[in-house]
Amino acid sequence: MFENTVQISQIFTTKNIIIYFIIINIFGFFIMWLDKRKAKKGVWRIPEKTLFIITALGGGIGTTAGMYVFRHKTQKIQFVIGLPFITILEIITVIYFALK
Repeated sequence: MFENTVQISQIFTTKNIIIYFIIINIFGFFIMWLDKRKAKKGVWRIPEKTLFIITALGGGIGTTAGMYVFRHKTQKIQFVIGLPFITILEIITVIYFALK
């Protein structure tokens, strides 16, 4: 009856989770580059809220790396402390659930 249904365990495999984190971090890095580029040109910018959302969705390594590589948002304390803080919390959470 439910032959074609996909189980959650089939979607959330270790491989798929790793692929997700790679993609979201590449996207986070790219979005920091793009926002820096827009800042230099003086055009419409990516909202800071969006940068934090990408970080919170697992892109913290990419957004933090992008922040320092492109020297973007490094004068804003909420980014200098906030992005690494969110990333560290996520890493601790992943480790906690991985060891459980």
